[in-house]
Amino acid sequence: MAVLEQTAILTDAIRPVPASELEARLEKFRRLMDEMHPGWEMAAVNHKIAMYYFTGTMQEGVLLIRPQDAIFWVRRNYERAVNESHFSDIRPMHSFREAAAYYGSAPRIMYVETKKATLDWERMLHKYFAFEEVGSFDAVLQELRLRKSAYELQQMEHSGAIHETVLDVIAPKLIHAGISEAQLAIELYSEMVQRGSHGTARFNQSLGEEVVGLASFGKSGLVRTGFDGPGGTGGTCIAVQSIGNAFRKLQHGRLVYIDVPCGFDGYHTDKTVVYYFGSLQKDEQCARLLAAQERCLELEQEVVSMMVPDEPIENLYLRTMEKFDNVYGDAFMNGGKFLGHSIGLVMDEAPAIAKGFKQPLEPGMTFAVEPKIALPGLGLVGTENTYVVTEKGARSLTGRSHALREIE
Repeated sequence: MAVLEQTAILTDAIRPVPASELEARLEKFRRLMDEMHPGWEMAAVNHKIAMYYFTGTMQEGVLLIRPQDAIFWVRRNYERAVNESHFSDIRPMHSFREAAAYYGSAPRIMYVETKKATLDWERMLHKYFAFEEVGSFDAVLQELRLRKSAYELQQMEHSGAIHETVLDVIAPKLIHAGISEAQLAIELYSEMVQRGSHGTARFNQSLGEEVVGLASFGKSGLVRTGFDGPGGTGGTCIAVQSIGNAFRKLQHGRLVYIDVPCGFDGYHTDKTVVYYFGSLQKDEQCARLLAAQERCLELEQEVVSMMVPDEPIENLYLRTMEKFDNVYGDAFMNGGKFLGHSIGLVMDEAPAIAKGFKQPLEPGMTFAVEPKIALPGLGLVGTENTYVVTEKGARSLTGRSHALREIE
């Protein structure tokens, strides 16, 4: 992928998800429901990510799917839903009462996205649809979103191009003495949005909330956060474990750890870069820094070399860790329990590149591979790029990784 100073993908036009894409997703959903939940009668979708996946828009309402039909009932904003979506059946409603009256009777089991549906929402749904039990279609949704269609990969290609341009080409021009962590993160975020990034990062994990991402200088990258990832930051304050500190200014002889997410039309890519500000050869820890970064690059390539169809996902982790002489202990990947994760409509899709995920790789699956090492007293080094599995092996969507790069 060529790195360009300007990533020309901006447009004022609405870019709706194609009707054929939405129809294919519904068809696959019904097929998987038949396999996993024989005899199912109805599924209710209300979380915004799943709603966007099936309808191509995010509104307040509910998508009710049955074997014979699927109707998107919208409370607000119906006009926007109709304008944005190619979904075949969108209807306005004032309350669930109207939708319930249309169906007449409730299914015995109402299937919902149990990881996202709140108890309050389930109670409201049950008030009008007197179902006996709640079932889960979480596993169905995970299976659907694991393999990306050509359309989805196109969005991730756009995101990856922005990511590569901003973190590999633009970032070195923004790093200078006196810039704060927060300022650097915000400037990088601004560069991404101006090139077409959708401007937010969505997560499955409850503590995963990010817009800007983070930039950490030196030891601040070692500050653990509540999020289950190797990257660290003191954050803007105690209440926000992200972005970086507005008063921590960059000095010579510091690592610059940058993990700023990117996305396009709902689809994310993940990328991390690490720079050294100053003369690396003058640093007493030069050999230690270079060795740790090189180890991370080797681990990334080890994982990527095995990303071929039919390879069990856990093998990427197990075989890599078998060869890895982990002299870093828990400083490697917070204990080294995973090496990456699936990615798409959320940053942390399942499954992870870790032990226990025996599902074989297939073309169209996308993963962020992210070996990182925390060096006490110094900060974080490492790498991260997003890859798609193809018939011929893995292909990077976010460019290549680099040895530790100096900026003076």
